[in-house]
Amino acid sequence: MKSIKLEPNSAKREWIFQIILHLLVFHFVIMDHKQGQLIYELYWYQLAFFMNYIWANLLISYVLLPKFLYRKKYLLFGLLTYSCVVVVILIEEFVLEKIYFPFTRGADFSGILLSMGEILSVLVALVGMKIAWDAIHRQREMDELRVMAKESELSFLNSQINPHFLFNNLNNLYSYAVEKSPKTPELILGLSGVLRYMLYECREETVPLTKEIDHLLNFIQLYELQIEGRGTVDFYTDNIEESYRISPLILSVFVENAFKHSQASQTEKINLTVSVSVDRKGMLTFTCKNNFLPEYATQTKEKGIGLENVKKRLNLLYPNTHELRIEPTNTEFFVCLKIQLNKE
Repeated sequence: MKSIKLEPNSAKREWIFQIILHLLVFHFVIMDHKQGQLIYELYWYQLAFFMNYIWANLLISYVLLPKFLYRKKYLLFGLLTYSCVVVVILIEEFVLEKIYFPFTRGADFSGILLSMGEILSVLVALVGMKIAWDAIHRQREMDELRVMAKESELSFLNSQINPHFLFNNLNNLYSYAVEKSPKTPELILGLSGVLRYMLYECREETVPLTKEIDHLLNFIQLYELQIEGRGTVDFYTDNIEESYRISPLILSVFVENAFKHSQASQTEKINLTVSVSVDRKGMLTFTCKNNFLPEYATQTKEKGIGLENVKKRLNLLYPNTHELRIEPTNTEFFVCLKIQLNKE
């Protein structure tokens, strides 16, 4: 496991925190009570005793914690920490007290319990705050990594949308060009408009709902050119306000999937119904229904890139605020998506 180097600002903040923490703990060490009154008694020996605690805290906090406790070497950490405390007690009893109190506690080992109580209380406070600091730092790093992972995955998923859409429509465009269909220029113009939206207006995490609906209408019209005279497409909207925002290119995946299934299974009587509505609380309800022939039912159950892609994007962009229901039957494919939208 590689150690993580602190950034300069982070290291500076930590050392400032340690200085303030040590001053605060030292403040409590020099506090005393006499006759019910709180008094402060500051002597040189108190500073010497506290310096003895400081080296032990720095050793435990910056050597034993990262090398043993955080690497789950609990037994070794416990033994080394115990040894460190013993050394602190020995220095205090046989060195410092011999210097500052040669005729009192330093004369024998009777004050060891008092020394141990003070040593443990100080070290527990100092080391405990260091553990808490590290926990907060690790949580911040985890949050940053989650955000980076989410952005990376969304970037990857979004990069799959354009090639997937482009691949399907270039095949259609090629067929129209080979047949020298008069619809070819209109198809190229529609494709250009849809791609312009994908490339230039979808760079933000969310877009105005009205723009997404306009794109969806262009998207439907683009596909409708391909089934003209072979079926009907109905598109309904209700309460579409510009103040609501939505992640781009979510709804068009379901529409594309519906057209693909219907066209692949039958050459006529294609029926698609798409509706988008928003209630007063900002809950968007999107439904898409398409028909197909019964013999194509097995193939419709196969999961393509588009549907799996949009499911992952929904889980990343709208965790716990969306509901996706897909109901395939032998002759129809029905999708109902609900998303709680936010306003600008």
